[in-house]
Amino acid sequence: MKRDAHPLLVFDWDGTLMDSTAAIVRAIQHACDDLGLPVPSASDAAFVIGLGLNDALRHVVPSLPATEYPRLSAAYRRHYFAEDSRLDLFPGMIELLHELKDAGHALAVATGKSRLGLERALDHAALRGLFDATRTADETASKPHPAMLEELMAQLVYAPGQTLMIGDTTHDLQMAHNAGCYALAVSYGAHAAAALAALRPLAVVDSVPALRAFLLES
Repeated sequence: MKRDAHPLLVFDWDGTLMDSTAAIVRAIQHACDDLGLPVPSASDAAFVIGLGLNDALRHVVPSLPATEYPRLSAAYRRHYFAEDSRLDLFPGMIELLHELKDAGHALAVATGKSRLGLERALDHAALRGLFDATRTADETASKPHPAMLEELMAQLVYAPGQTLMIGDTTHDLQMAHNAGCYALAVSYGAHAAAALAALRPLAVVDSVPALRAFLLES
């Protein structure tokens, strides 16, 4: 499929643009340990990346009463924000985003981060103003619900057939499917290539150079 078939490119953030998977896993595990809760395995913690925080907590600690979510959320944020200033975008990603913008694509972000978390990340990466629109999980329904993509498409006036969702988790791909959009998977983030491929995205790419080749050279 020609690249100009997707004028709107919507990116997930963690594990797709930013190399933050390990930091999120550690923050989830440390937060559970702080509260004396069962500490999830790295794979279980990585699975919930991309979900809104409350949905993620329900998955990793299913026995936790909802009244305790604020305490666990606060512990997670404390641990994650202690590390986030040291996190960077994957090598070559900043250059790719500017190339895509120069090529005429509209760029957006649909992320399981909070608005505060995304704003901190945009400032740290010096990307404020590059994206035409963004949505976070505390502003609308969490992935895989299609609301993030539907709201972005409505705001930027693009149809599902013009929109490509790019993400590293099955939650991203399922959201794209639910919204009627195309999806492209990256396998260098939180979820395994086989799980991503099972949802039949346009492709599964394993590096930023391969992502660039798909978006700008195919």
